[in-house]
Amino acid sequence: MEQSIENKLIKADKAFSEWRKVPFEDKQKLIAKAAEIFKKNAEKFGTIITQEMNKPISESIAEVEKCALMMNYYADAENILKPEKVDSEFSYSEVHYVPKGVILGVMPWNFPFWQVLRFAVPAMLAGNTIVLKHASICFGSGNAIEKVLLEAGFPEGIFQNLEVGHQAVKEILEHDTVKGVSLTGSGKAGGEVASIAGLNIKKSLLELGGSDAFIIFDDANLDEAAKAGAKSRLQNCGQTCTAAKRFIIDSKIEGDFLPKFIEEFKKYEIGDPLNKETKIAGMARPDLADELEAQFNRALENGAEIIIPLERVSDNEFKPGLIRVQEGNPILQEELFGPLGMVMIAKSDEEALQMANDIPFGLSNSVWTANKDRQLFFIDNLESGTVNINRMTSSDPRFPFGGSKASGYGTELSLLALKEFVTARTIVGNF
Repeated sequence: MEQSIENKLIKADKAFSEWRKVPFEDKQKLIAKAAEIFKKNAEKFGTIITQEMNKPISESIAEVEKCALMMNYYADAENILKPEKVDSEFSYSEVHYVPKGVILGVMPWNFPFWQVLRFAVPAMLAGNTIVLKHASICFGSGNAIEKVLLEAGFPEGIFQNLEVGHQAVKEILEHDTVKGVSLTGSGKAGGEVASIAGLNIKKSLLELGGSDAFIIFDDANLDEAAKAGAKSRLQNCGQTCTAAKRFIIDSKIEGDFLPKFIEEFKKYEIGDPLNKETKIAGMARPDLADELEAQFNRALENGAEIIIPLERVSDNEFKPGLIRVQEGNPILQEELFGPLGMVMIAKSDEEALQMANDIPFGLSNSVWTANKDRQLFFIDNLESGTVNINRMTSSDPRFPFGGSKASGYGTELSLLALKEFVTARTIVGNF
């Protein structure tokens, strides 16, 4: 391990010994100060995001503003980590929540500020310190976050950005100072990191891929669903874990809904990412575009039909595509990370449910129907961490976020996230 990286890990561990003693309310004040800096400079930081990974600037600014919103949620949050008294025959009868120490964050490029801060803020508020391994194209974002936290008054060593490649993760995670890891990324990366954590008996939290279903029935508001569906698939150029990727349409409304949906899809025209009117820009890297194009061709080889062709116009830009896919197509077992949607037709509620669940992933699903019984049927039976009714998926600081099946484990956001990287310590006995 490079000495500079080891020094940062040691610094994080030393900082932890003091940070864990800082009162919860004092940590909240620092989080509120940092939130204010992000909010006031949203355009400046948004420009960094856009320059690093091509997100349309309006979406980048919104990402930074959402970070500030989330941080203010935690700045005002109830302290659920106070010692809890338990009724018993003993004089000492409490549960204490003890922070674990240095936590490694392995974060992706698709939301370079949001993914980092939604993991780091509750972990730091719980008393842990953070070392970040960001995506290699997003070191500017990682450094900017570190600078803001220092400017807000966080002590040195509480949050440090490590400019290292993926090959360094194993050595960092195995280091004695590191007590846990949170990873957002692909299933392959998640499996590798979780196995290293497991072999070293360290806590891991994984937020992995998704292939979310967007299910539309005959009693839904079709205009609203078409607009929300296109946005859910194509925002961030389709590079979102919780994007709607499979559009399961009630056969009774195929003729009514599909033309509306196609019309909305075609409104997303490629533009300059630094123009605030642009709705879709290029993918983050050319190799990611290569991968999406290969998946598109594989889907066609296995019987998918083109509704709107996925048309590549540069090394990293596509005109968005839409394909009709039958059950059994191997592409349904993969995640499409880019501007390509899949359409499926269901003849009944039960068939729609079976289609929605018949994938390795379980991140989030969206169901569009006015029927209360039907809503409850899907709420009870969809295999995903989130179920949305008559709305597209979007995370909210107030609600737990996490997946099931191959989409990972553990909770981000909400008050529950405060307990992800703590140990529940039992104190029991007599004076």
